[in-house]
Amino acid sequence: MNILITGGTGFIGRRLMHHLRPHHQVTVLSRTLNKVHQRLGHDVHALASLDDLDNLDQFDAVINLAGEPIADKRWSAAQKERICQSRWQLTEQLVDKLKAGTQPPKVLISGSAVGYYGRQGNALVDEDSIPHPEFSHKVCAQWEQLAQAAASEQTRVCCIRLAVVLGAEGGALKKMLPNYRLGLGGPIGSGKQYMSWIHIDDVVSLLLFLLEHDECQGAFNAAAPEPVTNQQFSTTLAQVLNKPHFARVPAWVMHLAFGEMADLLLTGQRVMPVRLQCAGFHFRYPTLEKALKETLNPSTKR
Repeated sequence: MNILITGGTGFIGRRLMHHLRPHHQVTVLSRTLNKVHQRLGHDVHALASLDDLDNLDQFDAVINLAGEPIADKRWSAAQKERICQSRWQLTEQLVDKLKAGTQPPKVLISGSAVGYYGRQGNALVDEDSIPHPEFSHKVCAQWEQLAQAAASEQTRVCCIRLAVVLGAEGGALKKMLPNYRLGLGGPIGSGKQYMSWIHIDDVVSLLLFLLEHDECQGAFNAAAPEPVTNQQFSTTLAQVLNKPHFARVPAWVMHLAFGEMADLLLTGQRVMPVRLQCAGFHFRYPTLEKALKETLNPSTKR
């Protein structure tokens, strides 16, 4: 396949590129070409702007993973706008270019997140669950709507609603590890809120699965089939690291430090990957303990 990917230099993109490059021709869209070459190698074909293309007919598939990290900074009005536009604007541009051609890519796989559902308490959440209206839902719903505009008889669209992605080289886990390795890790707030997660290798596998399975289209929850509470996650991480587990971050501290963004961590979703499993996808890391052990102790990999 000839594949166009956005977000190729990011946490997920870099791992995905490692699997795509031996088998496919890949073009990475990035405003910073130096970053592409530094992180992926000088042999990677990079594109600085979609303006250089009339359409996307030369590509068989598009994988759209780009976007400003949603939980890296306090949500000022300006930061909220960056979060939205970094997703919406690029997705709209991709779809416009895709629709401008006569032989468009056969598939568009576009990012989203379990934040689509908003806070859900203890309820089991599948792709048909009714979302709670809040900022994270607004971001993801518009993102998906823009992507779905590319759907046609020639192009199928898949939106992946990502849970917390576990990998040692990036994402939430990388930020958590320093405190846990010092024995200072602990649950956030009550710890009773559910935390949906997925191992980064399973993210790559499901992206490849969706690329290859022509019957797959629509929204898919990219979350392991065993979501846990924040307390369970914290306890398991401490056990895997063989560290004490007695600290706790009060909710008021989170709100003081992060404002509205703290709600992402203090509320949650108990998300199930119903449509992926119905499609025949199998998770390599279905349980948290196995996922964390492989991530933090790669020699345990089977």
